[in-house]
This record gives sequence, C-alpha cells and structure tokens, in this order.
Amino acid sequence: MNIKLNKPLVFIDIEATGLNISSDRIIEIALWKWMPDGTESGLTERVNPGIPISEQAFKVHGISESDIKDCPGFKMKAPKWIEFIGNADLAGFNSNKYDIPLFVEECLRHNIAFDIKGRQCIDVQNIFHFMEPRNLKAAYAFYCQRELTNAHEAMADVKATADVFKSQLNRYKGQQSPSASVKSGHTFPNSIPELASFSKSDRWLDLAGRIWINDDQIPVFAFGKHKDKPVVEVFQKEPSYYHWIMQGDFALQTKQVVTEIRLAMRQSS
Repeated sequence: MNIKLNKPLVFIDIEATGLNISSDRIIEIALWKWMPDGTESGLTERVNPGIPISEQAFKVHGISESDIKDCPGFKMKAPKWIEFIGNADLAGFNSNKYDIPLFVEECLRHNIAFDIKGRQCIDVQNIFHFMEPRNLKAAYAFYCQRELTNAHEAMADVKATADVFKSQLNRYKGQQSPSASVKSGHTFPNSIPELASFSKSDRWLDLAGRIWINDDQIPVFAFGKHKDKPVVEVFQKEPSYYHWIMQGDFALQTKQVVTEIRLAMRQSS
C-alpha cells in the first residue's frame, strides 16, 4: 500500500431509511479499519431506526422492516461503533455528503459524543470523479477488474470501497489530475491530510453542504433566497432568518454551525 498511516483510517458505509440526512435514520452500518501496522478489521451491524423504511430505500438495499424489527436502537449500539472508530480518520464512497453527515446527525440526535473536528475525511468517490473524468460498482470494476456482487450490502460495499481506495493509491502515484476543476494540475497526494483535502468537492463548513467558505474566506449560504450571501450579513439585516433555520428541517450539525457563526458575530459586535 503506497501510503503511510500515522493513525487508523476507518471506511464507513451506511444503509438507511432514505436519503434525507436530517430526517432519515440508519438501519445498517459497516466499518472497515486500516491500522498503521498494516492490520485490517471490520464490523457490521443493523439497528432498528424507529421509523418506516421508504420504498425507494428498500429497492436499493433490500432491508425490510421485518429484518430489523428485533434489532436494538442506534443509541444502544453507537458507543461500540465510536469505540471501534477511536481517533481514526474517515473514508467512504460519497461519505462526505452522506454517510459521515448521517452518522454525525444520529449522534447529535441521541446526545452521543462524536467529534468530527480533527479528523481527515476522504471521499473515495470524489477521487474517482476527479481522476477519471459514476457508482461504486463501476469504480470497483474499473479499479479492481472484478464485478461487485452483493452491492448495497453494507459490508460488501465498505470492503469494495477500501479496495478501490487501495487501487487508487497504486494507480495514481505521482500522476497529475486531468479533471477540469480546482484539482487540475495537482499531483496526486500521498498522505491522509492531503487526500482528505483532494477529495473534498467544495469548502463546505457544514457536513450537509448548506454553508460554505467563499474565495474571500467568508461563510456564505449555499441555498435559498440568500444563496451566496454572507451568513453574518444576512443575520444582521434579517435576524429572523436564523430562527427560521433553527425551526426548520435542517441537519442538527448545520444548526450548530449556524449558531456558532451567530455567537461569534454577537461577541465581535
């Protein structure tokens, strides 16, 4: 493997009741850990989400409500998963936009401590898109020359993601990105922090992609009537917008970020 790990790297894959980070719930999680000494281990478990599984989600992963009706809830199992993750950096396939935000949201919902700060987050899908200007099955076939069977079974997906990442490290060592993006002309990185930066699609301040940092290094909204406007400026001119966000169907972590910006604004005034 052409990369040095200074601390563990955990790949994460989640199957859930749907795709909405703020309202859907985890029903299956798979974790696959790389240790600096080269050893690997994993775990996969299901939980009862306490809400219905959408028809669309069932068509994707095939997990029915009867399959998980006797499973424990997230709150009972999450401490075990967090202990397994430890201080590891995180990786996954579309994980920066889905798996990691959804996991953080569930932890916040249940008042379970899980700090994302200080962790490097590598999105293997973004690396795939940047370096091969598609889904996990295609990435697996392209990089590993094998067909991914049992797609959308969490353990099959998470191990395939780890295999894809390993192949990316070998394939792109020393190469420059051909993608017509901010990554263009950058030599493919060979460290966890650099890969985390390389695999980010944008400078998102929150995990759900509602607030991002513009070219002037100012937090701005990425949605709605105030899209691309500075958050502080909006709150100064329209204080009620903060309360609208806090009462709305936004991810809890997004609300945390917005509140931190508002508190900093008040302290500086």
